[in-house]
Amino acid sequence: MPGAEFAAMALRLQQTSQEFRKELQDTALEQANDIFSSSSDVEMVARMKSAGLAGDLDKIDELTVQICEHSEQLQEACKLLRHIAAAEPLVVAAEHAENNLQTLGPQVISAAQTLCTHPSSKIAKENLDIFCDSWEMQVNDLSMLVKETTDICRGRTMAEKQTYMSLPRPGEQAKIVKLGLEMKLITSEMDAETEKWEEAENDVVKRAKNMSSMAFSMYLFTRGEGPLKTTQDLFTQAAYFAEEANKLHKSVREFLYQVPSGGHKNELQSYLDTVPPLIQQLLFTIKSPTIGKAATFNKVDSVIQETKNLMNAIAKLVTTCLICATKYSIDYRSSPHMAHRWRHQSPMASNGDDASTSSEASGVVRSASAQKALHSLSGYSDVLQ
Repeated sequence: MPGAEFAAMALRLQQTSQEFRKELQDTALEQANDIFSSSSDVEMVARMKSAGLAGDLDKIDELTVQICEHSEQLQEACKLLRHIAAAEPLVVAAEHAENNLQTLGPQVISAAQTLCTHPSSKIAKENLDIFCDSWEMQVNDLSMLVKETTDICRGRTMAEKQTYMSLPRPGEQAKIVKLGLEMKLITSEMDAETEKWEEAENDVVKRAKNMSSMAFSMYLFTRGEGPLKTTQDLFTQAAYFAEEANKLHKSVREFLYQVPSGGHKNELQSYLDTVPPLIQQLLFTIKSPTIGKAATFNKVDSVIQETKNLMNAIAKLVTTCLICATKYSIDYRSSPHMAHRWRHQSPMASNGDDASTSSEASGVVRSASAQKALHSLSGYSDVLQ
């Protein structure tokens, strides 16, 4: 029967494809393991350091050729891993390693040449030490990546929950998880406060809710859940969180002019002044480069801590802003064409059909800005690495 023949042919084709993929995986992993078994990166960079200190330019030229060849081999290994990796975090980690190696090789060589020219320079020696250490850490991370890819390709499956390749193992993530929980508490408090206000077009309330949604997605990341799958996603979301905080700060600054002089205005001004430095610190941390898992772990720790600090400041700012609006019955213009009085919404006013669905219930980032962050990750890597 033609149908039976076609089914048998399709089955054979599928089996052949699976066998071919298995051979490709085995060949790629064998080549990657051969690279690490046939070379000693520690010895290579140690010789480069010695040649630099000794001012031996000929030796540096000789080692330059070796490092360039070895770097190309490692980058080829990264490309192979990206093709055979069965999990998205492995692909991301392989691409990250390839980019770092492409940058670090020339940096090690340049630093060694500089030290050779200025052997008594303390700064030149420190620079070479830093680049050599970074090279060793990256190669060590790559060797771990090869092992993890080998485990998965040979049937050892990843845990159901996402394991983020740039982070240490779960036992080392306790501090990050604790920070995430603290940030969720602040998020819940601000959600409870902003839900009392009915103006969907009120700029301060709208941006506060947007930031709450973003912070909640970052909290889910600390649990291995939610839309943010990699540390790069986390850093991008934090960048948009800072952008939204800056917009909210501008809105409150405009609102401040309408608050009469006195204790409440002074308090609002005080909270307002705390926000810009926190935004700048968060952006500085996001843009700082990292090499190696330990450094990335520290960066994630810092980003979540600074996001929590900024969220806490924003919560105080928004609460005080709403108190002032109520006390002084202030009309607030969220746009040049629309005036909104800040009205407190009674518990019965909500019918449950509000477009701003609870992020805790849906587990999805709600705001347009946050959605933009998730859809723009691939083009934002220059800020994150």
